[in-house]
Amino acid sequence: MLCQHFGVACLMSILWVIAGYSLAFSQGKSVWIGELSKLFLEISLDFKIGTIPEILFAMFQMTFCVISPALVIGAYVERIKFSVILIFSSVWLILIYCPVAYWVWGGEFLAEMGVKDFAGGLVVHTTAGLAALITALILGKRQSFAKENLSAPQSPVLTMTGASML
Repeated sequence: MLCQHFGVACLMSILWVIAGYSLAFSQGKSVWIGELSKLFLEISLDFKIGTIPEILFAMFQMTFCVISPALVIGAYVERIKFSVILIFSSVWLILIYCPVAYWVWGGEFLAEMGVKDFAGGLVVHTTAGLAALITALILGKRQSFAKENLSAPQSPVLTMTGASML
């Protein structure tokens, strides 16, 4: 799982820089998703969002982008291939996370309706939780569940490593 989380963190960071930030935080003509005007983080170093430079804001938002698909991994641990995890996480980021971030944090229709999401309850936890639930329902139970002893989940070292990564 640690390798899965690390792989997802690396890939989501790359996707965020390439197009994710632009899709979530550029003001487009669409109500559904931003435009690609900030592709590859093409932003002015002098422009500020609130009191901080936009590049710092983009990197701060990337932390949520990275952790959101990592939350979903627990729903399908030991049930799908590593390559499928990366593909699923990439598609989920572009089709689900970026539009919802655009709607709430990017100032679009949910923000205009008065939705406040300061801690990521809607953008991070609700989207990741629904993705995890739907994925778990589609995959079903593990074939070896309750038939063989899986690796013991009580390693303090691995717990600390995972918490440190988050």
